[in-house]
Amino acid sequence: MGPVSVLRPPISVQDKSALMMQRISEILASRSPGNQFNDMSSSDIKLTLSSKDGVSVSMSVHRQILVAHSRFFAAKLSDRWTRQQQRSASPYIVEIADCDDVEIYIETLRLMYCKDLRKKLMKEDVSRVLGILKVSAAIEFDAGVLSCLEYLEAAPWAEDEEEKVAALLSELRLEGVVAGEVLKRVSVEITAGTEESNENEEVLLKLLHVVLEGKDEKARREMKGLVLKMLRENASQNDLRKESLYSACDGCLELLRLHFLRAAASDLQDVGQIARQADNLHWILDILIDRQIAEDFLKTWASQSELSHAHSKVPVVHRYEVSRVTARLFVGIGKGQLLASKDARCLLLQTWLVPFYDDFGWMRRASKGLDRHLVEDGLSNTILTLPLAWQQEILLAWFDRFLNSGEDCPNIQRGFEVWWRRAFWRRHGKTERPRQLRITTATIENS
Repeated sequence: MGPVSVLRPPISVQDKSALMMQRISEILASRSPGNQFNDMSSSDIKLTLSSKDGVSVSMSVHRQILVAHSRFFAAKLSDRWTRQQQRSASPYIVEIADCDDVEIYIETLRLMYCKDLRKKLMKEDVSRVLGILKVSAAIEFDAGVLSCLEYLEAAPWAEDEEEKVAALLSELRLEGVVAGEVLKRVSVEITAGTEESNENEEVLLKLLHVVLEGKDEKARREMKGLVLKMLRENASQNDLRKESLYSACDGCLELLRLHFLRAAASDLQDVGQIARQADNLHWILDILIDRQIAEDFLKTWASQSELSHAHSKVPVVHRYEVSRVTARLFVGIGKGQLLASKDARCLLLQTWLVPFYDDFGWMRRASKGLDRHLVEDGLSNTILTLPLAWQQEILLAWFDRFLNSGEDCPNIQRGFEVWWRRAFWRRHGKTERPRQLRITTATIENS
């Protein structure tokens, strides 16, 4: 029997308030030797902090400390303080209402009494330091602001904390070198628009080529997935120009052609480059389809008649990865991700359908992660986008091949059924007589 998990009831509002008051009491009571924070015997100000939700806390502080560290308090406690002290020796009463977080406010005031603020902040987490930074900025506690920024610049952030840091710094509009250093963690320096775009593209192109040319296959697969994920998450489509992607694509295609034609001539030196470059093309095609700029790739691939004619001369173990590129195009067309012309779609099938059939059995057995049904649906839908006469020619040829190949041939029975209904049911079935349009006239009486 496994361990029994006990569900704890949620903490009530009253309990949360009690816990907060307990933490505040601990902060007010924690005074190291020589530290005068909340020392009633030596203080000359009674400061009361109240929040919007009704929490109110009083403490003993010192005018000299507040004025020396905070320009906000220096302005509030200058002339009025002098006149008050001349009339009375009792502590001056200061009230600050509508605090967002009384606990954080008290923690910030306590920092004014510390000699080493950075050392003190090291015990805090990022969220708490952000709260202290916000209060420090509000009361113009410059040493507190600087120490918080230095902490944030050096400390690691969780992913959700990163957004909070960037949002708060943007809200506070802090100036200075340290604030800029913190923001450099999450953004590059803004330069002229064209220069910034060029720099971004240079970085991405470098990543692209490093992945395409990497030697460790396992690492390449992992990095391809990572780069593709990052590009998909990037809302901006201006980071990589179409020309740059197609330039990388052309380089891979040239290498594929070179090694494929060599293998067709029985030169199997570096034959592994066929699968490698086909995989590279498949990856770039994914990027092009994501960005809705893959139509030119389809036209180029459909025109590779020399590769198609040489296909049967290359051992299937070395060539089947090439058909994965064709399969990806079928899926793209079938899902509406690629809107190519009728002639381009027809040429793609004329050039690559038979090689695709020949490799399908190997693809099904050897390609990890291949979704057979997705590919079959893509092929069916691609065929069904053609004129009915072309559908018939392709699907009748498939019917004969499927009966003789079985599992080694893609099953596009669904597409065959759709074509059959289109071709015969409507041709030979009873068609409903169209209703005639009746036009009635109306006369409008003169009033």
